[in-house]
Order: sequence, then C-alpha cells, then structure tokens
Amino acid sequence: MLDERKAAILGAVVQEYIATAQPVGSAHIATAPGVGVSPATVRNEMAVLEQEGFLVQPHTSAGRIPTDKGYRFFVDHLAGPGRLDAATTSQVGQFFEAAHGRLEEMLHRTSTLLADLTRYAAVVVGPRAEGEPVRSVQVVGLSSTAATVVVVFANGSVENQLIELGADVTDVRLDAATSHLTAQLTGSPLRAVAELPPTGDEVVDRVCADALLAIREVAHDDHVYLGGASSVAAAFDAVEVVRSVLHTLEQQFIVVSLVRDIVDRGMSVAIGVEHGVEPLAACSVVVAPIVVEGEHLGSVGVLGPTRMNYPQALATVDVVSEQLGRRLGDG
Repeated sequence: MLDERKAAILGAVVQEYIATAQPVGSAHIATAPGVGVSPATVRNEMAVLEQEGFLVQPHTSAGRIPTDKGYRFFVDHLAGPGRLDAATTSQVGQFFEAAHGRLEEMLHRTSTLLADLTRYAAVVVGPRAEGEPVRSVQVVGLSSTAATVVVVFANGSVENQLIELGADVTDVRLDAATSHLTAQLTGSPLRAVAELPPTGDEVVDRVCADALLAIREVAHDDHVYLGGASSVAAAFDAVEVVRSVLHTLEQQFIVVSLVRDIVDRGMSVAIGVEHGVEPLAACSVVVAPIVVEGEHLGSVGVLGPTRMNYPQALATVDVVSEQLGRRLGDG
C-alpha cells in the first residue's frame, strides 16, 4: 500500500496522462492539487514509484507514464465514483424511453449510444433468444426445396433460419407444420421444450423437427453489437497496435468470451494484460451486467486505451446497463 504522498503523486500522474497522453514531469505534478511538495521531492517519489512498478519512464529525458499496476491502484484506491452530468443522464433516459421495435435494432443503437458518450469502442452482448418465450412461429416456403423458419420472441427479437425440404413437402404440409409448431411452442422458451409430439403425418413431423433444430441453433447464439471501433483506433499512434485491436474486435467469439470472463470474475474493470487477450494488451475494458429481475441476461462495456477516463467510463457503462435492463424488463 502506498503512503498518502505517493498515492497523491501517482493519482496526479494518472489524471494528467489520461488528459494529455504525454509523459508527465515532476515540475508539473508539484503544482497539482493535493501534492503540495517541491519538484525535487516529487522527482524522488516518482523514482520510487517507478522502482515499485507503478510508473515507467519511456525515455531517459522524459517524464513518467503509468503502468497497468499504476492504473489498477488508481481505479481501486484513488478514483472516486464517477457521476454523469444531468444532461448525459437525461440523454440516456430519453434514448431508452423512445426505444421501440425489434430488440436487435435497440441493442445495435445502444452500442452506438455508448460509443458516442465515451468515445471508446462499445460492446453490447444481448440476451440469448433460447430463454425467451416464443410469441409466434411460421414456416414459409421459399421454393420446392427450401423454407425459412421465422420465430418472434417475447423480448422482441426475431430469428430466422433456412431448412431444406423434401419433394413430398406441399404447401398444405407447411401450413400444418406451422400450426403444430405454434401450438407447441407459443408461450414457452425453447429450452423448456424437450421434443415435439407426433402429428400422425411423418412428413409434417420431419419438417417440424428440422425447424425446431434450426431454431435452437440460432437461438443459442450470442447477439453481439459493436460500436465506435474507429474511436478506439484513433487512440493509438502505432499502426500495428491499431491493426491488432481492430482485427481482434472483428472476432465475435473473442469479444463475447472477453466480456463474459470479466463479468464472471466479478470484475468491472480489466486493465491491459489482466483480461488475458494478448492482442488487446494495450487496452482496458469496463463492463457491467444487464440484469433483469435478478437474472444476468447480457453485458455492456467499453474498450479503450489503458489511459482511458475510468471514472467516466464506469459511470456511463453503469447507467446504460441499468437503463437497458429496465427497458428489457418492461418488455
């Protein structure tokens, strides 16, 4: 644990580096609020902080910048709880009050909102459809050999999947399959339906079984929405870092696993190498779960450089996740 003076100096360095992205010198820190010692004393304390791994000097003649350890101490001990200003809080509230229509569209727009508010890349992992009651289901013939199964869930999400048809599947049998699926699935979540009872028509039963299997597969998928990737790219000078970050963000499985792992570990902030995704070692992630009636249905988060404004990011993510959870709970 750092003593009060070292903690104050570290906090001042972190805040200045977040604001300027330039190495911080002792003369500047000596004038920072709460420090109140000479530049020589600051220089000595910064040298100790460097030895203990909280700061690093990128060049011999340069000032210091925080390390991941320094940011972690700042987040855990120095950064007070951030608060959104009244105008931003009102903007978030109005956004969700006006959010209607398909769930997918709302989640996509939420990622854009979060990215706009923070200027970082925003990730929204929505609820899987398999846990939601089915509102309607329909099998629509596209040709003599293919049909699409369209399912609308109670939370407003819509899933559709193609299935192949045999030569013996007529329009009458497609209608019969739709009626049977509607009777068996409406009002129940897919994971609560073990199997469908037979109809007495083997062809209809086969269509229903194929449709249910196709729906289960797509309903089990995670819904991931990413906004503001260009914003996080602008935070880095090195082209190879930008390329690595953007390439990783394009891989949905990695993004979902990253966010889920942080939430499962009970963390709200993962700094640099803490999250374990090497291509994103220059980034920090701030996340919050989407909770509806005590159930964790998804997550929202932002990804930015390790010098991100942590209090502001935490406050924004918390407000957006709370409002989104409330909106999903309202249906």
